[in-house]
Amino acid sequence: MIQVALVGCAHIHTPGFAKRMQERSDVNVKTVWDHDEARAQRWSAKLNAARVAEPSSIWSDDTLDAVIICSETDRHEPLVRAAADAKKHMFVEKPLGLAAADAYAMADAIEAAGVLFQTGYFQRGNPHHLFLKEQIEKGSFGKITRIRHINCHGGSLGDWFTPEWLWMTDMTQAGVGAFGDLGTHSLDILMWLMGDVESVTADIDMGTARYPNCDELGEGLLRFKNGVIGSLAAGWVDVAQPVPVLVSGTEGHAHVDNGQLYFKSSHVEGADGAEPWTDLPAAWPHAFELFLDAVGGKDVPLVGAHEAAKRSDVMAALYKAAQTHTWQQPTR
Repeated sequence: MIQVALVGCAHIHTPGFAKRMQERSDVNVKTVWDHDEARAQRWSAKLNAARVAEPSSIWSDDTLDAVIICSETDRHEPLVRAAADAKKHMFVEKPLGLAAADAYAMADAIEAAGVLFQTGYFQRGNPHHLFLKEQIEKGSFGKITRIRHINCHGGSLGDWFTPEWLWMTDMTQAGVGAFGDLGTHSLDILMWLMGDVESVTADIDMGTARYPNCDELGEGLLRFKNGVIGSLAAGWVDVAQPVPVLVSGTEGHAHVDNGQLYFKSSHVEGADGAEPWTDLPAAWPHAFELFLDAVGGKDVPLVGAHEAAKRSDVMAALYKAAQTHTWQQPTR
């Protein structure tokens, strides 16, 4: 039985993670901690777990295999460093850091500890993304000339964050607003497909201004080190998202439209782009499930700690670019 502690219960995905753990026969949530005592009490009761007053008792508990860190983003670094010192495997909800410095410091500590790490970049396991990665690596698109990813929902329109998750609309705690919150998923897919980023620029907007301390939408432009130009859009003010991804090259093209992938390539028989392409890889389990599987001893794909840190670095550069109306480079 995998023994787990929930360290921080602030993130909007906490209920989903709790449900996943409760549905697994191989996972037991032993302890819960949060700096907000009422929140800790609520989640310890829901999970039938002991509530601890200080996280130090979690770090010293040798029976715990892993920790799930769902705190506010500005609380990640001390918790991650302590978990690394205690040699606890850790799932840390995205984004890893507020910006580059804290994210790389955490990644260094995680890798030095030699523990398993995972964050919530679940979109890698989407069959469309797996297929695109496979075809890019095979050269089916020729020279890629542009790539775009979009991740939007109507969270502001529906006021999903009031009252329990309002900290996510405060950039001093979250580090980002809507553009960074959802855009980090698009950024992860773009970097997973294209590699490291050379420079970025962006325009980020308050949108409806429902939340005075954060943005609600944005568009980013990225130049990758391989020369490809990419773009991403993200926000909490969309009523639909019919076309989430597009890849265009000199010898091929692919896009997703309302859940259907259309693929055209001179290198692949039958890929004329006229009808939905259905020969796709199987979906991966959710990123959170993959982490629990890894702790249980399975060999599964995880996000590297420095991969997660680079996403925080590039996102911070996108925000700086939007503030200064310039192109910016990540720190690494």
